[in-house]
Amino acid sequence: MEFFTQLFDFFIHLNAHLADILAHYGTLTYALLFLIIFCETGLIVMPFLPGDSLLFAVGALGSSTGQLDIYILIPLLIVAALAGDNLNYVTGKFFGTKIKSRERIGFFKQEYIEQTESYYQKHGGRTVIIARFIPIIRTVAPFVAGAGKMHYPRYLLFCITGACLWVGGLITLGFEFGNLELVQKNFELVVLGIVGVSFLPVLHQLWQGIRARN
Repeated sequence: MEFFTQLFDFFIHLNAHLADILAHYGTLTYALLFLIIFCETGLIVMPFLPGDSLLFAVGALGSSTGQLDIYILIPLLIVAALAGDNLNYVTGKFFGTKIKSRERIGFFKQEYIEQTESYYQKHGGRTVIIARFIPIIRTVAPFVAGAGKMHYPRYLLFCITGACLWVGGLITLGFEFGNLELVQKNFELVVLGIVGVSFLPVLHQLWQGIRARN
């Protein structure tokens, strides 16, 4: 419970925590940010790490202090996201093959993989890009794409597109608007708003599913 309390505090006070990290570690902060984005996108068990709000916050901190260079951050964190996604894809591909040979591993079943293959053939590219902006889903999507054996060159094209839009877009938004007095005074609400907006596509899909059943 204490871990989740600390994690929530880190989420809400990202600007303050990042400023402290920057003060203590200096340029090593770039490496720490790389590691966070890599783990959030690359490890199926780490979907709770900050993503959208972290990118916005580092952009805002870069604007307000000038100690973080967004021209370094943007390409660096795009590489981190791509490295994480591709690790996740390879992991999913490995377990997808295992599941097909054994019918089931844990809660993954062969029929899920077959359904995934069919879905990605129809909507794969769009799904990879949209999933990038949805917490938790962006961690799961590359794994599922690999498990469903989405054609790798096609996956890579949309993966790169999504990473550039996600990292570049959110850091730029933070850089341009994060230093506004209104944003600075209500940064916690802004972070919660970013997280809330990120989950809107999931809520929309759930609502559509409920309506379809009724």
